[in-house]
Amino acid sequence: MSEQTHSSAGSARAGTARGDIGRRIQQRREELGLTRKETAVRAGTAPGYLQYLEENPAAAPGIGILIRLADTLHTTVAALCGGAADLPPGTGRAAYHPELVELSPDECRARLATHGVGRLAIPTPMGPVIMPVNYSVIDGAVVYCTAHGTEPAAAAGTEVGFEIDRIDDALSQGWSVLVRGHARAVTDPDDVRRLEERAYTAPWAGGERDMWVRIETVSISGREIAVLYGVRHAERPPRARPHGGAPRGRPRRGACRDVAGASGGRRPGARPGPRRPA
Repeated sequence: MSEQTHSSAGSARAGTARGDIGRRIQQRREELGLTRKETAVRAGTAPGYLQYLEENPAAAPGIGILIRLADTLHTTVAALCGGAADLPPGTGRAAYHPELVELSPDECRARLATHGVGRLAIPTPMGPVIMPVNYSVIDGAVVYCTAHGTEPAAAAGTEVGFEIDRIDDALSQGWSVLVRGHARAVTDPDDVRRLEERAYTAPWAGGERDMWVRIETVSISGREIAVLYGVRHAERPPRARPHGGAPRGRPRRGACRDVAGASGGRRPGARPGPRRPA
């Protein structure tokens, strides 16, 4: 009974992932700043077909076009198909010569944007707790809606940390923004009404959630792992060669001359051939 339930649940997830291929293609394309036409040309397909993939949940592209799209979008077929949906981000290897750079306060605010999902770090009697929450940025402050009696609600009246990040497995790079500040409950009815009107979305978790919390920013900072692709490949360390030898397919400089000098122009152990007429 349990095995059948698990199997059907897995099938449902797989079906959902296939139906989300178009959404993942579009999201990745927009992250790279590519138009639909540019993506289609690079992947060797028609813009109309790419539009069909992005807008039709029932689309089931073949493996050939998926491979070309993954290459164009600097990702993997598994990522486009949702194969990594149940894995934590950052499973790829580090890029060659990455650079860790600090983001300016303006850049951090731009990454926060207007809404998203972030991680709320809360002090509790049992130790720090980190919870994901849907958030919005309204009047320059991070706000979120939660239920009374929950960990996010317990943040009110304390100093908290709030973090967002973006991990790009395909390119082995990413960024993070950290907000430190004082969390307080929003109780004024007019303020609550305004937050409800301006918030981008209700909490994904659903249920009865009517407690608003606002984080008054004390400091904001961010970091980014950047990769320069020209340098990444040009400065790649050479592969180790067995016994310090030359690359395959190319003789070591002077090797033929050394052999010839040691054996009178013949390979060691070779039988002399017939003399040519002088």
